[in-house]
Amino acid sequence: MIIHLLLIIAGAGALIALERAFPYQPGQRLLRRGFWVDLLGYGIAQSYVLGLIIDRIIRAVPVRLQLVSAWPIAAQVAFFVVTHDLYIYGFHRLQHRSPLLWRIHEAHHSTPDVDWLSGARSHALEILINQTIEFAPIAILGGAPEVALWKGVISAVWGMYIHSNLDARHGVLGYLINGPEMHRWHHSADAADGGFNFGTKLAVWDWLFGTARRPAGKPRAYGLSDVDFPAGFLAQQAAAFRNSG
Repeated sequence: MIIHLLLIIAGAGALIALERAFPYQPGQRLLRRGFWVDLLGYGIAQSYVLGLIIDRIIRAVPVRLQLVSAWPIAAQVAFFVVTHDLYIYGFHRLQHRSPLLWRIHEAHHSTPDVDWLSGARSHALEILINQTIEFAPIAILGGAPEVALWKGVISAVWGMYIHSNLDARHGVLGYLINGPEMHRWHHSADAADGGFNFGTKLAVWDWLFGTARRPAGKPRAYGLSDVDFPAGFLAQQAAAFRNSG
């Protein structure tokens, strides 16, 4: 478990260095607005508490089917990465269409400075739903314990990568895998209300289902263009329950 945590920390360090060397938006500060809220509130405190809760939920599920237990570890990891990524594409797309689900996704789009840490800003209810659905099938279908650990590393590092302020262009690989070029457009102020580029690790879902956009230029701005979103961690959590009237 320690090695997996160290890999996530190393991934963060590498992306910070790459952002400084090859910035997508030159001049964006490392210690930008909301940095400490995202790191301490979301990245550390919320992740730790929800990790404990989700673990309890999964342990309480009595079903263990052992359907994938004989598979090689790499095959198990690949299976759960791809299937969960398809689920995330669909749920993420629905969040941008449903006013109710948008309430728990809005915080994720509230930062006007998108970087390696921005992906950590997600409402507690959104994480509770998505990570329970991410990790419960591994236990229910008989995945090895280390599969969840490696899946967690991939999700964490790839999530930091696609949000990073890194000028990385995938070329033809952009039809298969996702990166900053497409996901930063998803966070543009013009995309927040309806959205496109919903994929996380794989871009293929967007291309298959007609929601891919890869414009030639760069977004003019990021964040929520029509909402004065609160800056504090607890206020951002509470904002999902505010009176819309």
